[in-house]
Amino acid sequence: MLCLLASLPCYGNSEAKDFVLVIDAGHGGHDPGAVGRISKEKDINLKVARRVGELIEKECHDVKVIYTRKRDVFIPLNRRAQIANEAKADLFISIHTNSLARNHTAKGASTWTLGLAKSQANLEVAKRENSVILFEDDYQTRYAGFDPNSAESYIIFEFMQDKYMSQSVHLASLVQQQFKQTCRRVDRGVHQAGFLVLKASAMPSILIELGFISTPSEERYLNSKEGINTLSNGIFRAFLAYKQEQQARTHHYTAPAPATTSGAQEAARTSASVSLPVFKIQILASSQLLLPNDKRLKGLKDVHHYKENGLYKYTYGASNDYGQIQHLKHSIASKFKDAFIIAFKKGEKIDIHQAIQEYNEHQ
Repeated sequence: MLCLLASLPCYGNSEAKDFVLVIDAGHGGHDPGAVGRISKEKDINLKVARRVGELIEKECHDVKVIYTRKRDVFIPLNRRAQIANEAKADLFISIHTNSLARNHTAKGASTWTLGLAKSQANLEVAKRENSVILFEDDYQTRYAGFDPNSAESYIIFEFMQDKYMSQSVHLASLVQQQFKQTCRRVDRGVHQAGFLVLKASAMPSILIELGFISTPSEERYLNSKEGINTLSNGIFRAFLAYKQEQQARTHHYTAPAPATTSGAQEAARTSASVSLPVFKIQILASSQLLLPNDKRLKGLKDVHHYKENGLYKYTYGASNDYGQIQHLKHSIASKFKDAFIIAFKKGEKIDIHQAIQEYNEHQ
């Protein structure tokens, strides 16, 4: 069953490429990726990557599509992320095909974001994808001694702070929604694991596992015209939905925000609207509790913290007005260039996209 193309227009200036997307076809050249009975992962990945790019280039004239590879060549793992970083990409999508060993069979697609693998099965997926570096010369030096087959190497992902996590997870959820609802694929969900290619990319990033080349019926589907078009269209539709949400927020918040108020005024404003999300700026995270005069706070006053995943995370500002918090974030950008906005509701941290949607609905 083919996914129909989305009836979602791509808004934007067709003369200015104001959104940059990097599409990464996993593996290539002397690195075949997973190998099935009739095909190799590298070829499936490339066909889908190119098809997704073609759909976007045709429908979204304001999007610049960059490919890490458009033919069967080997690209080092760190170079793939470097291509995205040098292009100042707004989004990075890495396309792969899954596999199980020892004649085990499975079906369905999954989408992954950067993080610590929560299960051995998730860790095995990351190990397989990261083993690409073994095809590179001097990988021990290039990746600072990282061993893709050693569980100990993945400890580095445990306390990693990814400022793009909420956006990445949201895009991954949109992809899985399309795979399940529109493409009628088995939904294997959104997961996290320690992928080196995502770790090195400085923008919202996801890694898609299209299906299982190790399952004969899946392999035939992944190599069919129907399979390639269906999966490509699903990714395309998810991209459109994500991009339109980003544009809607950008257009909504172009007006100048009001001047920053005092902490007491902000508290009063927050207490008057307890049913709305409270937006805050996360400025840093630490494994230790910081003193108010700690130099890492760079003289900022009225800083608060909360604890999450064993880390103390420090926030500045608090308001129900998302535009005001954006303005406040801009005012401290020179001191905290990696700061990002988070949201709470009734004292609990919530998804930032959900919070923005609620804010929009009350405007």
